[in-house]
Amino acid sequence: MSDTFKDLTAAAKRGGLSRREFMGRALAAGISLSVAGDLFASTAMAQTATPVKGGHLKLGLEGGAATDVLDPAKALSQVMFVVGRNWGDMLVESDPLTGQPVAALAESWESSPDAKTWTFKIRKGVQFHNGKELTIEDVVATLKRHTDEKSDSGALGVMKTIGEIKADAGNLVISLAEGNADLPLLLTDYHLIIQPNGGNDDVNAAIGTGPYKLASFEPGVRITFEKNASDWRTDRGYVDSVEIIVINDATARVAALSSGQVHYINRVDPKTVGLLKRSPKIDILNTSGRGHYVFIMHCNTAPFDNVDLRLSLKYAMDREAMLKTVLAGFGKVGNDFPINDTYALFPDGIEQRAYDPDKASFHYKKSGHSGPVLLRTSDVAFPGAVDAAVLFQESAKKAGIEIEVKREPGDGYWSNVWNVQPFSTSYWGGRPTQDQMYTTAYYSKADWNDTRFLRPDFDKLLLEARAELDETKRKDMYRTMATLVRDEGGLILPMFNDFVNASQKSVKGYVHDIGNDMSNGFVATRVWLEA
Repeated sequence: MSDTFKDLTAAAKRGGLSRREFMGRALAAGISLSVAGDLFASTAMAQTATPVKGGHLKLGLEGGAATDVLDPAKALSQVMFVVGRNWGDMLVESDPLTGQPVAALAESWESSPDAKTWTFKIRKGVQFHNGKELTIEDVVATLKRHTDEKSDSGALGVMKTIGEIKADAGNLVISLAEGNADLPLLLTDYHLIIQPNGGNDDVNAAIGTGPYKLASFEPGVRITFEKNASDWRTDRGYVDSVEIIVINDATARVAALSSGQVHYINRVDPKTVGLLKRSPKIDILNTSGRGHYVFIMHCNTAPFDNVDLRLSLKYAMDREAMLKTVLAGFGKVGNDFPINDTYALFPDGIEQRAYDPDKASFHYKKSGHSGPVLLRTSDVAFPGAVDAAVLFQESAKKAGIEIEVKREPGDGYWSNVWNVQPFSTSYWGGRPTQDQMYTTAYYSKADWNDTRFLRPDFDKLLLEARAELDETKRKDMYRTMATLVRDEGGLILPMFNDFVNASQKSVKGYVHDIGNDMSNGFVATRVWLEA
């Protein structure tokens, strides 16, 4: 966002703007009404809240499995996202209000005029949980590990864009083949937790520099943490201990919150919001952001290697009905590319794809396909995923398309179905930049290219846009990329979801973060418990 908008949020934090003034100026700056409202709420909270230390925080979270591991390179679910934020730090974080890069383990950085060479000054006096002091060698080893294809890192698509990583006069120097003004934001990727010797001694040790130390780990069941008394920061980690209880069943999560067994739950089904609001002890935490619910087809696997079949399924999706039924209005209609207007250089003006049974039928007949199309889904894919699949099944019938819905068990869904089976439901939390979103999930060489969108022309545009410093030209490139994904890719994106979570009113300091769900994963590190 612009410097003007950063000044705006700073003024709100100081108490210099009323809500009306803030909203008016934010809208004038091109920020949507829902995002502007969340930003004002967060700045108002930051202006008045005084943290309280102590207590035991209990989170009831969906998104854990028995197959989970502590290696941050392999984190891919909601639970492990939060787990990593508790024990580790990245070099750079993103501002929850603006999305701009802010200092973390890298206290400052600068680039060459062509943005090809970046120098990061690494913070001194920071200790890992084992007492070892953070060094430049640890940083270099960490980043290099995530460039190794054998690491199976979720950040590999991003890290492949980096040429050389080295230490120079105590600083980190990263060299790129092509300029990239977004590099600091790319380093906010939640997989890139800095570990002693890069994690090469033990990738699953969970030894980091974060506000909490790992105390116990029962994958798919429970994870506990204790406060890191040597934390280098004083603006986080307010509670004495954290307990994450894996509760994959939505009804059980609501029951656990309502009965006081946990302080916070994620992924509240929008259909239950009204029920929860009746309780005087519960707050609904609703944040607009970049998360999106998706139906993904493998473009290189029959029958989805046929572009007409893919188009038929896209036109057979009733997005408005799905937004109303599945999200109860807590979100926005999607257009089959993974970018919304919270991103810089959003490609506006692309025609919104609408439900059209006639067009769906036309493309279906043109594809030559016959027989049912198998769609795999699970409650853990996203809240209401099974209902969404059934709704899709019904809307497709009107186009003469038969969809067979197979409900898969939640445990193991992320390892056995997502990114494995050719047609399934899934969820993405978004990324700090368009480049990172596309690089992570649509670049041909990305491990998490879950639609198997393998297009040399798209890859070429991605690399050219990354190096383009003229924002007008770069925006045109992003528009072309979005159109390619929308019209020729395997992504059906019916809706961008609001992040809908809930907490006991005793939980204070929650930060609405446009970066990702659960306060961008930092929920346990940012909140405190009212005495």
